[in-house]
Amino acid sequence: LKPQQTKPVLKRSRKKTLEPKIPSSLIKSVFKDYAKMPVATKSFRIVEKCTNKYFKQLWNDLAAFASHAGRKTVEVPDVEVLMRRQRLVTDEIPLHVLIERHLPLEYRKLLIPVAVSGNKVIP
Repeated sequence: LKPQQTKPVLKRSRKKTLEPKIPSSLIKSVFKDYAKMPVATKSFRIVEKCTNKYFKQLWNDLAAFASHAGRKTVEVPDVEVLMRRQRLVTDEIPLHVLIERHLPLEYRKLLIPVAVSGNKVIP
């Protein structure tokens, strides 16, 4: 009788899926625009960590709304439901008002239909 040889166990390398992150330079520039005083580097790291967690939760919520609707793609109604649940959009403050308040003109033109000369509506 020959002793059975055991096959070497191959360890499978599990690739960690990389989640998209917002660049820290963008977070820093936006935060500096709204902050009224200088921010310490250590404090900024905490703000960056909180921002990443916040957006991760947003993406999870959007995925859940799309999944509940039986879709694999997040669409505009999912974002509208999310904004209503966060009470950013209400009956008194519609989405168009938020767009006009917070976005520059070139983005407003893309998101809000605008009537131009010749009775043409540009989406």
